[in-house]
Amino acid sequence: MPISHPSFGAVADDRIIIFDTTLRDGEQSPGFSMNLEEKIRMAEALADLGVDVMEAGFPIASVGDFESVEAIAKRFAKDGPVVCGLARTAPADIQRAAEAIKPAARKRIHTFVSTSPLHMRVKLRMEPEEVLALVTASVTMARNATDDVEWSAEDGTRTEHEFLCRCVEAAIKAGATTINIPDTVGYAVPEDMAHIFRMLRERVPGADGVIFSTHNHNDLGLAVANTLAAIRAGARQVECTINGIGERAGNASLEEAVMALRTRHDAVPVQNNIVTTKLLKVSKLLAATTGFDVQPNKAIVGRNAFAHESGIHQDGVLKDASTYEIMTPESVGWTTNSLILGKHSGRAAFRDRLKSLGYEVGDNQLNDAFKRFKDLADRKKVVYDEDIAALVDEEVHRGSERIVLTGLNVSTGMGTKPMATITLEVDGERRDGMAIGDGAVDATFNALRQAWPHEIDLKLYAVQSITGGTDAQARVTVRFEEKGKLVDGQGSDTCTIVASARAYVHALNKLLVKRERTEPPSVLPQKASA
Repeated sequence: MPISHPSFGAVADDRIIIFDTTLRDGEQSPGFSMNLEEKIRMAEALADLGVDVMEAGFPIASVGDFESVEAIAKRFAKDGPVVCGLARTAPADIQRAAEAIKPAARKRIHTFVSTSPLHMRVKLRMEPEEVLALVTASVTMARNATDDVEWSAEDGTRTEHEFLCRCVEAAIKAGATTINIPDTVGYAVPEDMAHIFRMLRERVPGADGVIFSTHNHNDLGLAVANTLAAIRAGARQVECTINGIGERAGNASLEEAVMALRTRHDAVPVQNNIVTTKLLKVSKLLAATTGFDVQPNKAIVGRNAFAHESGIHQDGVLKDASTYEIMTPESVGWTTNSLILGKHSGRAAFRDRLKSLGYEVGDNQLNDAFKRFKDLADRKKVVYDEDIAALVDEEVHRGSERIVLTGLNVSTGMGTKPMATITLEVDGERRDGMAIGDGAVDATFNALRQAWPHEIDLKLYAVQSITGGTDAQARVTVRFEEKGKLVDGQGSDTCTIVASARAYVHALNKLLVKRERTEPPSVLPQKASA
């Protein structure tokens, strides 16, 4: 029987609601940080992908979080996905979330409290009856602010079943329309998930009138498997993130869960609204925004996901791709022909290719990206889709940066001490630096520190080739740590030294965002982990 829901109307039994928490749980990952412009761009991409609910942030956490949730809510003031704000049980949290999501056409407050014996004893220092009272009070207050309220039992999979039933019943009676049972610490196995959801649906009064949701962490590598088990046991909302980002080992990966549902429709016969051909585009957008690439063998969106090196496999794929591919590359956004364009290609062809790759850019961004494309085409024999994606990602995501790399010259060789001179624009002001180092990269980084003095610990420096050949673009990733805050930066160029400088400057800009967003708010925040 369909379930009546304030945001979705009659929800059929085979309908799965996709709840994306990339902008909330995902952004809590160490080193992941987005400024306001980047979060809005990501929100628009998620909406275009077809997510049903977008958890935009934790409004009480900081002024920056509140402003980003409010801005996303304004972006979807007329239509679009449900915009959700997270809140603990404190009245100030719920009120702040209600204020932030208010402009959205469809809005939700997501409130949570720990329910496991360990969390209640150690974290909350409260008795079960006190927690039960908080469930009722928080959901009631949230329901007074909006018709769409989600309640979560933090550490739900390690909660005593009798008490979990009581909490869920209390939340339903208080007006919750969605009940989420998160595997907060990634402890459960699929059999646990199936048992919990079946038990709740059978034992709790009113369970047939709400949407049950599953939110799984990947500490044991079981997040997607647990998600599928929960769906088969009656969960009709899936909480997930792009590229599986999130606390610790991350969350259930949206692209993996969605493609599992599509590919194995025989085993899990449900439907969702995700436009799967846009999965790769959104995955790459997130990677470019955060500076975190997915690993090459990542399911669905990893660059090796549809690669075949074994001769036996290659022979089978050439005869019939279905011999070794259970889905087509095109179904998730990969293109079959990656060899494109050259130095004689015009702006119209370049724009058309960008569109086919999933990029919609404004005239100014197009002009900047086209100029870099021409420069790249002059230096490379062949320009691939991956090359174009890399340079466009840089142009799109560098527009609002306070620190801009404008010049770099490096002198190095055998028997000489490497030296670098660099020019930056910091808030519009020119800054110059000159330094020597143990190598060309070390000299470049020393010059950057001289041009704009700062103290950071460099935790990671990694180089990879975007495509093959000696003229391939290098993609460099750097990771900084400052007072416990981690940020990653990326840069690409056919010159590894230039790519290194770009990555360093990208990370510096993200560090500035991190500093701004972690100023102590008037109400001391608590990190969310539901």
